[in-house]
Formats: sequence, C-alpha cells, structure tokens
Amino acid sequence: MIEEISNRRTIRKYTDQDVSYELLTKLLEAAAHASTTGNMQLYSVVITKDKEKKAALAPLHFNQQPCIGASAILTFCADNNRFNKWCQQRKAVPGYNNFLSFTSAAIDTLLLAQNFATLAEHEGLGICFLGTTTYNAPQIAEVLNLPKFVVPITTITVGYPAENPEPQDRIPVNGFVHKETYSDYECEDIDRIFNHKESLAVNQKFVEENKKETLAQIFTDIRYTKKDGDYFSKIYFDHIKGQFKF
Repeated sequence: MIEEISNRRTIRKYTDQDVSYELLTKLLEAAAHASTTGNMQLYSVVITKDKEKKAALAPLHFNQQPCIGASAILTFCADNNRFNKWCQQRKAVPGYNNFLSFTSAAIDTLLLAQNFATLAEHEGLGICFLGTTTYNAPQIAEVLNLPKFVVPITTITVGYPAENPEPQDRIPVNGFVHKETYSDYECEDIDRIFNHKESLAVNQKFVEENKKETLAQIFTDIRYTKKDGDYFSKIYFDHIKGQFKF
C-alpha cells in the first residue's frame, strides 16, 4: 500500500470506457468508513455522468481536460442539511449555523474524498482533484441544486486512464515534519526543501517560457495571484455564510 500510494499519478486523460454507478457506489460505501466528526457524516456526493450536466459543470472548472473527458464527475459537498433535518424531525433543535459546523463538515468531506480517491486508484481507475470547486461554488451549487447548509468542497474526476504520466514531485518528508513542536524555517532550510522542485527540467522550462526569474514567481505572478485569491475568497466565503446562515 505504501508503494502504491507513493507511486500514484494524477490522471487527466481517460478512455471512453464507462465507470458504472454500481462501482462508484461500491467505492463510496467503503470510503464512508473514513473518520468523521462525532459520526455525523456531514457530507454528500453528487455523481454527474449525464453528458449535458457534465457540459454545464465543465466551464465552471475552466474547461479543464479531465473535467471534459471523465466518465464521471464527483462533487463532494459539506452537508449539514441532512443532519439538521434529522434533528428537527426528532424533537431536537440543531445549532449548526456557524463556522465551526461548516469546518467540521468540510473536514468530513475531505476525509471521504481522499478515501474514495485511494480506493478508486486501487481499483485501476484514474482520478484528478479539481481545485476550481471553491472558485465557482455558487454556480456549481446552482447546477447541482444544492440546498441551504450544503457547500461544494472539492471535485474528483474519474475514468479509466488513457495516460501514464510521471508522478508529481513532492518536497522531502523532513521539509514538512516537525518533532514535538513547530521549527520555523531558516533560509538554508528553504533552499534545501525546494531545491529538487526548482532543479526539475519541466519547472525550469516554465520559468524560462514565462520570462520569470524564479519558480516561486510562476505561482505568485501567474498561477495563484493575490488578486485572484482575494476575489475568489470573497465569493466563496460569502457563499458559505449564505448557505450556513451565519
């Protein structure tokens, strides 16, 4: 299992082979044994296989290749709606319209999503997480008809792999593990931790093609700018507050 996870790959190109609802349901049923806050299971998953519905979601994920070619798009949502209704129908008064309740549901959701991803890959499927879910959450919620107390957290595209890319680089384990207490990073630590990432030919090519001095500038100036971060942060946080009514 360690070797399998260590060699995992993000798959963005898929074959035309269908991934059945039955298989997806089987994987989600097993994934639901992930840890969860108070055993409340504060999540829901919307499986999208219909071509028209996938076409409606694609532009909200900036028409990324895996979104267009996947057999299924799974939207993992923080969901307090179901638990709130259970409480109300059992003469209990839910008080879960607050940021902590959203955070608990978001954690539950991501634990489920990662469990599903690991199981899907073990079954020979390819998956890709789409971070764009948090960029266009209000529009995704509208397409998927999400009610109050339900917020999209992440999306996973699923299909049978049509490619076998190299695994993504990762910083060394001693770059993110701290013993007993957090040890802040000195300049030499940062150089050591990011040396491999900066030395990769593909990353050096990014820097050269974009006429930048460093790889870090690719992230700050092109991929994840402060302007975009501030803009989408407001949209997402306003959506969360509106859905959870706090």
